[in-house]
Amino acid sequence: MMNQQMMDSLNNQVKMEAESSQAYLALASWADAQPGLDGVAEFFYRQSDEERMHMIKLMKYINERGGFAIIPALSQPQITYVSLKSAFDLFLKHELKVSESINDLVETALKVKDYATHNFLQWYVNEQMEEERVARLLNEKLELIGEDKSGLYLFDRDILSGKQKA
Repeated sequence: MMNQQMMDSLNNQVKMEAESSQAYLALASWADAQPGLDGVAEFFYRQSDEERMHMIKLMKYINERGGFAIIPALSQPQITYVSLKSAFDLFLKHELKVSESINDLVETALKVKDYATHNFLQWYVNEQMEEERVARLLNEKLELIGEDKSGLYLFDRDILSGKQKA
């Protein structure tokens, strides 16, 4: 049977992953409604799907270890943004918050001597390193572009190319 503190902490992470999925879905919808941001919209639709998969992976793990994964109630995410840069700032801040939460989970796993969960969480640690890197890189690109329309056009066109994952 899974340690109660560990199960509660993992269920909190389930909620955070669900909130991430919703936040990125809201970003996708906002971008979809803006002229010329089709690539950004698709990027955030994919991010939303990825976060949902992270949530499901956690839920399955909790249940497989004898715990009970709880489907969380979610509050309304932010749905409008003053600029593309502000949307990507939120993206980076959110990924940093998720990384902090994953690190807290790793600490809890070690504290309660749940080495299987510690091992399981290493995938999330690595995933968050990549997510933070991509978010930082995209923010840096937007900082360089500023309000240049041709730069924004190229940013939107190239966001799905995977170049930020190099």
